[in-house]
Amino acid sequence: MTVPEADRWARLARSKEGWARDGRLLTGRRADPATDRLPPGQRLVRDWPVLDLGTQPVIPMREWRFAAGGLCARTISWTGADFLKLPVVQTMSDIHCVTGWSVYDNLWQGVSGAHLLALLRPRPEARFAIVKSFDSYTTCVPIEHLADPATLLATHRNGEPLTRAHGGPVRLIVPKLYLWKSAKWIRQIWLTDAGNVGYWEARGYHRRGDPWAEERYGR
Repeated sequence: MTVPEADRWARLARSKEGWARDGRLLTGRRADPATDRLPPGQRLVRDWPVLDLGTQPVIPMREWRFAAGGLCARTISWTGADFLKLPVVQTMSDIHCVTGWSVYDNLWQGVSGAHLLALLRPRPEARFAIVKSFDSYTTCVPIEHLADPATLLATHRNGEPLTRAHGGPVRLIVPKLYLWKSAKWIRQIWLTDAGNVGYWEARGYHRRGDPWAEERYGR
């Protein structure tokens, strides 16, 4: 990243910290996902906007490496070739970004979070998954959301491989939480008993991030 690009993304991060302080987009409403498809404060868009920390790692699948472990019975270390041998599932879900946009009807393909957990065999005290990316991004996901049937380590969207800009070759998709929990370019998932803060959580964003409860900011 060039110096001007780094400065631009540093300004963006500071701006989003200000959003958290000011409660930007908060409506004060709660909604029921069973009856309200669009969460409070969201607007529907057709395109899929690109948001990142200013860098987009170049990681061909043949060079991709992934590790998982922590409070579990076993650890995992996968190459791209290992990953492509795992059972593949497809799910359809909507996505909701904390910046206020939502995209309906995304068809994802990848390895389910539930399958990953079945291989790891979490210990009873494991309550959170710390997710790390190749661009140094981190976030924290409650383990019950990693286990949700809609959650994927995704490689494809709508029949096409994920582009570099959207987190390819492998990104996390956790559609029942705001999209900052769906880390791009994932390289590690670590199970813990404490909800350690990640990049945006440390900047005022919510520890869980439920769109229908408007958990954009705070604890």
